[in-house]
Amino acid sequence: MKFKTLLTSVATSVTMMAASSTVSAQDLEITVTNLTQGLYFTPIVAAAHNGDTKLFSTGMAASPELTAMAEGGDISGLVSVLSNADANTVENPAGGLLAPSTSTNFMLMNDEGNQYLSFSAMILPSNDGFVGVNSWMIPEEAGTYTVYVNAYDAGTEANDEIRGSGAVGEAGMPVPPPLEAMIGMNGTGVTMSETNMVVHVHRGNLGDDDMMAGKSDINSSVQRWLNPVAKLTVVVK
Repeated sequence: MKFKTLLTSVATSVTMMAASSTVSAQDLEITVTNLTQGLYFTPIVAAAHNGDTKLFSTGMAASPELTAMAEGGDISGLVSVLSNADANTVENPAGGLLAPSTSTNFMLMNDEGNQYLSFSAMILPSNDGFVGVNSWMIPEEAGTYTVYVNAYDAGTEANDEIRGSGAVGEAGMPVPPPLEAMIGMNGTGVTMSETNMVVHVHRGNLGDDDMMAGKSDINSSVQRWLNPVAKLTVVVK
């Protein structure tokens, strides 16, 4: 009788361990919604990863990979970091820019051990602004979860709000289509220096109403913002 009870107990334990393993490997249906009136998001990178991996940390200096994304929309460096950490990664699910008031929906197949979700994309127009969630713990219980997302400043470039190449280390904002017709020109610059040189919540664009001169090339009636700028919806299967 005691031997039979022991076998039953072992079988139950094995069953519970198998069930736990199944729960840890989750399929995630993710929707990123741009909540703004006039901002665009560059190609998004999203990933499920372990607790040792971070895309960014507020109060800390931006990594070279984050800098490349925040200043020019280049996600390749972040993708490489995630790949080296055995993360489950989705690149550019929107197939380009994510326009104001639109969403992109995608599936993320999540392996066991990757318990955290992160995503990021540059904000246009901005010098080094980005939208992102860093290391959000993925719930074990199936259901639908919503996270409202702030805009951040990488702290790597002065927010001069004037046109530029978007290349790392060069002043000025990238202005790809379809922003070309929405952005002014000949701005003299809102500022030429950045006092806060770590990742922090973005103060927002200042802009002005002079599209042919003034301090800023940003249209203050269209491209200013208040947080949050995005909504992340996660369906845990």
